[in-house]
Amino acid sequence: MKSVLKATIASFLLMSGTACDNAPQSKDGEGQSVSYQATGIITKSLPDIAAAIRQKEITSAKLVNLYLKRIERLNHQGPELQAVISLNPNAVQEAKALDDMLAAGQVKGPLHGVPILVKDNIETKHMPTTAGAYALRHNDTGRDSPLIAGLKAQGAIILGKTNLSQWANFRSEDSMSGWSALGGQVKNPHVLDRNPCGSSSGSGSAAAASLAAGTVGTETNGSIICPSNAAGIVGYKPTVGLVSQEYIIPISHTQDTAGPMTKTVRGAAMMMNAMASGSEKVDYTLALQSDALKGVRVGVLRYATGSYQPIRNQFDKSLKALEAAGAILVDITERPKQPEGFSGRMGYDLLKYEFKAGLNAYLAFTDPQKVIPRTLEDLIAFNEKHADKELTLFDQSIFTGSQKMGDLTEPEYIKAKALLQKANQTMGIDALMTQHNVAVLVAPSGPLVPRRDPVNGDVWPRFPGAGSMAAQAGYPHVTVPMGGFRHVPLGMSFIASANQDAQLLGYAYAFEQQTKARMTPAYLPSVATAADVVKMLKPLQ
Repeated sequence: MKSVLKATIASFLLMSGTACDNAPQSKDGEGQSVSYQATGIITKSLPDIAAAIRQKEITSAKLVNLYLKRIERLNHQGPELQAVISLNPNAVQEAKALDDMLAAGQVKGPLHGVPILVKDNIETKHMPTTAGAYALRHNDTGRDSPLIAGLKAQGAIILGKTNLSQWANFRSEDSMSGWSALGGQVKNPHVLDRNPCGSSSGSGSAAAASLAAGTVGTETNGSIICPSNAAGIVGYKPTVGLVSQEYIIPISHTQDTAGPMTKTVRGAAMMMNAMASGSEKVDYTLALQSDALKGVRVGVLRYATGSYQPIRNQFDKSLKALEAAGAILVDITERPKQPEGFSGRMGYDLLKYEFKAGLNAYLAFTDPQKVIPRTLEDLIAFNEKHADKELTLFDQSIFTGSQKMGDLTEPEYIKAKALLQKANQTMGIDALMTQHNVAVLVAPSGPLVPRRDPVNGDVWPRFPGAGSMAAQAGYPHVTVPMGGFRHVPLGMSFIASANQDAQLLGYAYAFEQQTKARMTPAYLPSVATAADVVKMLKPLQ
């Protein structure tokens, strides 16, 4: 995949009359450090880039070429982010066609000519949809998922596909976030040896590193929020059902949703306008006002702040920013009660039930000439046969556990689904908001991400926040950068009840405008190499 991707980029740039740069090194010929910082128009947010195209300050074709050159420079060379797994071979041609339309006074929509990268479990024309798996390397369905069709209808160019935790991180209980057999290991552009989190790791790293104007991720439980927290960007998980899941490789039909991952809240709202399905369209940008928090009662999930003081300190600073924006803070110190008979294990079991059913249905309708496994059972056998490619880093324990589950008529599944929704909806988020009379809940979005560990797999500190509650409820959740600690980003979570997405984005936007805390990636090899850390790692003289 690596050599194919590099050759594809080279052919694009030659087609457009732009030569490829030589492979950059960490040092130049005179031993000077090389910077991987983005420059010029691609440092801007999606709304600024969209405006620049409409105002003819830059052509879409030029912009596509700039992103292709940057992908060439950073993806498999230089810091080797490995965030992009494949490219749209028609991207340059599509950009030129959109430029011609604009020159003729025609605009498809607010995303006219804007290059977007999408996670490689979402079906998109001209590229295979692989979930990063060797078994699906030829799975080119020739169709666009509805969310991709929506983006294109508003003028977006699908530049390519992003790498991910293989099978959206639902293959092994000992997995390593951001790794896939086809794409390799995604790196975190802030500190390269840090975990990019997953499963939308490539989308997070690509957005932070300015490899596209915006990206699309998917989430079942944390797969948009966690990598956005790790990459220091805005990640938005909408209410389940607002974005169609058709033609997306599934895990759970009760929790799966796609969502935008961008540098700013406004960029996420613009993408959501295009991605949302249904006949009643909502303009998610209308609630984006700098005074949206004025007089709003905000529930502070004190029980979910964790014990690590650097995170608590940053969270407390962010709470002061909320107050400065006019919010009324209401401390919530106790977790919501759980329904009788509920067990935390039910959430995992539900996913395994739904994954088996959903994946069997998806595989059954793939092209048998392109995809050999027709069922989850076949897939397990395929991976065992190709263990040298698939099973060298970690096993497929989630696959085998899911295969043992019954169908969706099992009483255990029906009970788990009912109790899980009750625990996280009526007795969870809805109860907290009603009992404390608040419009939104806030908490840290996650931990300071640890180093990647190919020996032990993911080794996480205890997660602060309430992301699982929002995910299992199917309710909207957005993370916004709130700074970081020792070059590692942190995000602030905003969570609300079902279909309160527009208001939620408004609150997130007001916080963002008050703080403007997004960090620029430093591409540090390790925190230990940072100038403000290295001197403290040596003994006192």
